[in-house]
Amino acid sequence: GDALPLQRFPPSSQQPVPVPQPAACQPGRLPARPLLRPAKVCQAGDAYTREKFKPQPTRDLEKEKRRLQKILALGQDEAEDKVEQVFVRKKEEEIAEPDRFEELMNEIQERREFLTEMEALGQGKKYQGIVLTEISQKLHEMEIIDKKRSEEMRNIMAKALPVGNKSSLQD
Repeated sequence: GDALPLQRFPPSSQQPVPVPQPAACQPGRLPARPLLRPAKVCQAGDAYTREKFKPQPTRDLEKEKRRLQKILALGQDEAEDKVEQVFVRKKEEEIAEPDRFEELMNEIQERREFLTEMEALGQGKKYQGIVLTEISQKLHEMEIIDKKRSEEMRNIMAKALPVGNKSSLQD
């Protein structure tokens, strides 16, 4: 419980000068001139030896021979045929556009799942108006597609049926 002893620091002019330590305790100094190794020592090591270059075939030579034989025999390259086939496939895929009606059904299902997840988290009221509006828009677009398809089907059926049978259907 006693007070700590007071320490007095001497003024800066009276501070003790550090005593230099003997040379054995000091860390090693670098010499004034770096030590150089003689050329014979460097050449004796592995620093000047290079690995021998071993070329490896960059392509299958037999396959290249067969390809050149086909070019000489048929006058065309098989690689050109492959490129043309790829372009034809891509054009067919682009023509067959995905069914928009199915896409809309998937989008509606995703929105319903999202809404149920948000309701489970207690955020249903926050998103309910937005999601229901989006679902309504998707349903409206589906109705438009359905009307177009049914009209197309009527036109196809009208063309397929003979004119005489058409009047009997109306009676």
